Amino acid sequence: MGQWTKRALGVAAAGILAVAGTAVLAPTSSEASTAPHRAQVSGPGVSTSFWLTTAAGAVYSFGVPSYGSPAGPLNKPVVTVTPTPDHRGYWMAATDGGIFSYGDAHFYGSTGALTLNKPIVGMAPTPDGAGYWLVASDGGIFSFGDARFYGSTGAIVLNRPVVGMAPTPDGAGYRLVATDGGIFSFGDAHFYGSTGAATLGDPVERVVSTTSGSGYWIVEQNGTAMPFGDATGQSPPPMGLVFTPVTPGDRAVLFAFQQLGKPYIWGGNGPLGYDCSGLVLASWSHAAGITFARVANDQYHTAGVPVSLENLQTGDLLFWGDSQTDWTSVYHTALFVGGNRIVEATGDHVQLNALDQWGSNAVMPNGRRP
Repeated sequence: MGQWTKRALGVAAAGILAVAGTAVLAPTSSEASTAPHRAQVSGPGVSTSFWLTTAAGAVYSFGVPSYGSPAGPLNKPVVTVTPTPDHRGYWMAATDGGIFSYGDAHFYGSTGALTLNKPIVGMAPTPDGAGYWLVASDGGIFSFGDARFYGSTGAIVLNRPVVGMAPTPDGAGYRLVATDGGIFSFGDAHFYGSTGAATLGDPVERVVSTTSGSGYWIVEQNGTAMPFGDATGQSPPPMGLVFTPVTPGDRAVLFAFQQLGKPYIWGGNGPLGYDCSGLVLASWSHAAGITFARVANDQYHTAGVPVSLENLQTGDLLFWGDSQTDWTSVYHTALFVGGNRIVEATGDHVQLNALDQWGSNAVMPNGRRP
């Protein structure tokens, strides 16, 4: 039935996670564009701490505490969750620029009362946390508190809409990022490369600066972080992501997120609880209308098509077994989220974990894409 008894429980998302988404001024998104290796089974480039929110404002926490979330229905959907510089709080911003503050995040203003040309899509705090910028999908910038204006793409026709921004460490500049990973630099922000010419698995959601300012990560909504400059070989700091389902795999993972904290039940198919193979089957069948075999080893043998571990996408099935060449030895399965993370039914409940928490020796040589 896809049990998980071969390893002791490792890193878990403790408790229920409250409920885890161009034209150019500096070098263009096609100039010096490089597509870094995107294998996520292990290694650097993975944020081990993050907040993940949905458009409705529900917050999932992993490796960091949850400081709260909006109560009741929202006037406009949430588009970003942005940590304070010390990561002891966060802001959430809606498409109209309405701001929700939690933990040590303070309110400095909003665009909630303005008529915007384009919706707000991202937010970034100043280095001291005493202000922030809001950015619209056309790259228009709104400054609050001690945030200063250094330029925008508001008057430019973009190939792809802007989705996020990040300040330099001294607050004297910032970078904007588009959905294809194209980068726009302003003030003292320098350009170190982009994913503008690459084929990505999930939409880009944000750019995150290194502490030196001499590099950055371009981050997909599933947490996959692609390094540039001196970000190479490092792991990103805690970040916030909004998970908006785009592909069938995204929808399957979002369904699995909604099961977080439910008990592990041998043979469980939901909704009260699941075993590992029951969770992945329910996630794909309920969210995407796709069904396949019920038991983990049969899923590895027949579900969808095989996919290499270097080309995993959100929602792909991953497997563990006693023999890398014998499909009948498979004893566990999970859904790949991105950024070295999986959602799985293991231990005593459904949880969000690191893919390589038990090492990678038992991971089967390929995943499956239903």
